[in-house]
Amino acid sequence: MTARLIRVRGVVQGVGFRPFVYRLASAHELRGWVLNQEDGVEIHVEGDTGAIERFVRALRDQTPPAAVLASIDVSQDTAANVAAFEIRESHRAAAPTVRISPDLAVCDACLAELFDPNDARFRYPYINCTNCGPRYSIIESLPYDRARTTMAHWKMDALCARQYNDPLDRRFHAQPVACPVCGPHYFLERGGEIVSGDIASISAAADLLRVGGIVAVKGIGGYHLSCDARSAAAVQELRQRKFRKEKPFAVMVRDLEMARELVDLSPEEEKLMGSTARPIVLASAKTELAGVAPGTHELGVMLAYTPMHYLLFAAGAPAVLVMTSANRSSEPIAYGDEEARERLAGLEDAFLIGERPIARRVDDSVARAGEFGPMILRRSRGYAPGVVTTLPTRKPILALGADLKNTITLVVDGQAFVSQHIGDLDHYEAFAAFKETIRDLLEMYSLDPAELTVVHDLHPEYVSTLYAEELRACKRIAVQHHRAHLGSVLAERQAWDRRVVGVSFDGTGYGDDGTIWGGEFFVGSMREGFERAVHLRPALLPGGDSAARFPVQCAAGYLHEIVDLPNLRAKPFHFPDRYASAKRLVESRLRTFATSSMGRLFDTVAAVLGFTGEISFEGQAAIWVEQLARKSSATEPYAFAVCDEQLDFRPLLKEVIECRAHGQNIEDIARQFHTTVVVALCDTVEKLCNRNSIDLAILSGGVFQNQLLLQDAHKRLQDGGLEVWTNSAVPANDGGISLGQAAVCSATRLSDRVHTCK
Repeated sequence: MTARLIRVRGVVQGVGFRPFVYRLASAHELRGWVLNQEDGVEIHVEGDTGAIERFVRALRDQTPPAAVLASIDVSQDTAANVAAFEIRESHRAAAPTVRISPDLAVCDACLAELFDPNDARFRYPYINCTNCGPRYSIIESLPYDRARTTMAHWKMDALCARQYNDPLDRRFHAQPVACPVCGPHYFLERGGEIVSGDIASISAAADLLRVGGIVAVKGIGGYHLSCDARSAAAVQELRQRKFRKEKPFAVMVRDLEMARELVDLSPEEEKLMGSTARPIVLASAKTELAGVAPGTHELGVMLAYTPMHYLLFAAGAPAVLVMTSANRSSEPIAYGDEEARERLAGLEDAFLIGERPIARRVDDSVARAGEFGPMILRRSRGYAPGVVTTLPTRKPILALGADLKNTITLVVDGQAFVSQHIGDLDHYEAFAAFKETIRDLLEMYSLDPAELTVVHDLHPEYVSTLYAEELRACKRIAVQHHRAHLGSVLAERQAWDRRVVGVSFDGTGYGDDGTIWGGEFFVGSMREGFERAVHLRPALLPGGDSAARFPVQCAAGYLHEIVDLPNLRAKPFHFPDRYASAKRLVESRLRTFATSSMGRLFDTVAAVLGFTGEISFEGQAAIWVEQLARKSSATEPYAFAVCDEQLDFRPLLKEVIECRAHGQNIEDIARQFHTTVVVALCDTVEKLCNRNSIDLAILSGGVFQNQLLLQDAHKRLQDGGLEVWTNSAVPANDGGISLGQAAVCSATRLSDRVHTCK
């Protein structure tokens, strides 16, 4: 007989791990206890040595579906001579470091009960168990116990209390457990009228959706605005009310069978769509839903993930529903009931409101099954605030991310917790959400800002940079934007010493020299830092950031040094007056900035091919060019010169303009443009790899969300014998910057690769 102390770290609280341990210990005839601690779960077992060894193996191999084990540490312990195995209450003696479970989609067992007339929770929209339901969106503090969640207001009835306290029940210590007798409910508000009762209110919402109405629906992490996706009139009405001109909407369906009618799904895409995270999955559309996703071959589809969603479909709601974040254009999602009533007034015809409060806003995640496997495009519900990786540091770090597509990363005991998507910080509501998320995570982990190293972008005028200066931190460090992109890829794989050639292509990032970078090639490693080796030839950007909204404004700068241009105001170009105004700025050098941005080169080509208006969402012009290219098989590259460690785009643009002027098909031009960028990228990477004896290429930055570009580059580099990595767990766009900042801060030795501000 012997005793062991076992410490388990990972996502092991609120996921049925303690009852799993109880049942496992009982099956192996062991005595002792299990309890939650600040850093995970502690287990004390006493019994036969062989039984303990089998118990530890089973811990590793038979974990509950929602648990994620990071480590299991086993050590000798002193026998306490306890009579049985028991589950003990949590206790907290130090700052927590435990991983928080993301919110989970409703499980099959709960769905079966939801539609079982003989079950006590028949048609109850808040049904859940330890394998499913809300987690992060209801937690108010750690450790994760009911009293520290938004369910603390509801006292359990006899049924819920019995199940909650029974270690053999799947609702044992399921903190959100509730039933129709004791728990929260749904109701519908329309005008001044209230429809009470779960079924009555959900049925009323379904009726309204069927006749073309728009309903604000409260979910796990906030409100959605929903309408019939097959009603062109309803979709157009939603666009007008929300001031969302062309940006695609996501849709929700009940099951995979309906999803297959809308999009072509590979086995990998079906697996991603049906995972417990239930992200919006981008896939090739099979049918057109008028007004839902204009100008793209893809449709974003997600499966129902809460009991309320399933009840809504069962009550007769349209089979395909638009489910878009409830906000006005560019604002963060509304999640508080009073906030929703105020901010969404006039956008909806009714509110379907659940009584359970939401502790924090959490948008839907967006993903795709790409060339490199599952890729996250927006990391939020179902993933956040999961630990993405472990960094080589024990000091707490707060990385503030970029100003666009902002996320923050908090490093606790080396664990990198990446927040949910926050948004663009130049909007007041998003900046308020940014500060709220920082405060929220610091309080969750009992961290004082004075203990932190705060990491921010190198741009001196970023909102996040200015906020970093306000924080009472022990140290502030600035990390250059494109190095952070590369750092995010290497951090995911914990590759601290591997030397790489890194390519960072995006729209805007502040460079070491104070100019706008975005077409960058680096050589180095996380430990030694990254040297800028090659870059896109600088162009002039008239009007600065405003050029990102007007492709013809970009074109005025990128075309400035090209001689013998045709009349771009005439056919077939039809450039508007804005081009002439921007051209005058370039010629006078007023409000004009140098840039090496690949994203702006895509915008310029979009303007030449006919996208001459204002973009209505980020990346729209580049997405349009990609959609054109997908319709062509013309892959002959244009010219792209290399001179003085610069990729000279002028020969390329000269040919693009000539082909357009002579009436060549714009789809073919777009495809040849993509091929040219791929050839220039791959040739440059191969030369740098050969020169530096490197066999690994890194691709990151928002431009690499272009699947056509990524696929072609991946194939060409692999055919050349190189290994290729890109982002997977965090977005390649600026949503991954905060992880990269934290990683560079924790791993880089050379002080000239980061900029210490204090």
